[in-house]
Amino acid sequence: MTFIDSALLNLTEAFCRKFQRLTGRTNVWLAFQLTNFSIVVYFIWGGLYVFGSRGLSRILVALLCGGVLYLLTQTIFKVPVESLEAHAYSRVAKGFRNPRRVRDALLRIAFLTASLMLLVPAVFAFLYLRSLIVPLGYLLVVATTVVLYLLACDPLAPCMGRVSEWIRSLVPGLARRAPAPVNEG
Repeated sequence: MTFIDSALLNLTEAFCRKFQRLTGRTNVWLAFQLTNFSIVVYFIWGGLYVFGSRGLSRILVALLCGGVLYLLTQTIFKVPVESLEAHAYSRVAKGFRNPRRVRDALLRIAFLTASLMLLVPAVFAFLYLRSLIVPLGYLLVVATTVVLYLLACDPLAPCMGRVSEWIRSLVPGLARRAPAPVNEG
């Protein structure tokens, strides 16, 4: 399984580097956006469960979702993606590889295994039981797996991206335009 993990990690890093050359956005930015997507899916999942259940389980899930939202405001939502990218850039500039490449290998392998093993039950629950709870839970496992792979990659040096350069070439005054003054009053 370590061979598969290593191959997937190299494939993910190659994709991230192509994406960065194209858009100027790093693997850290991608992981941040996928984390935000996972948070939305998590709360949809919790909401579906709360409205589909009764009694004590409804209260417990609502409290759990409230606790998760509080923890998110204290952790993920406090650090802007730019500072995370700056940290990754400085590490790469010093010639260091991403420590998550080795440190998170067992976690990535566990989530990869769970992603593969839960695919059939999630499809079964969706097609035959008409349940959205199980497939949404599976989507969270897959999203976490992808985030773990994205965070283990090293970004390239900061760049504009070909798409941004192409858009700026279409509108010549875009790069020279000053920001509009703020009207206070």
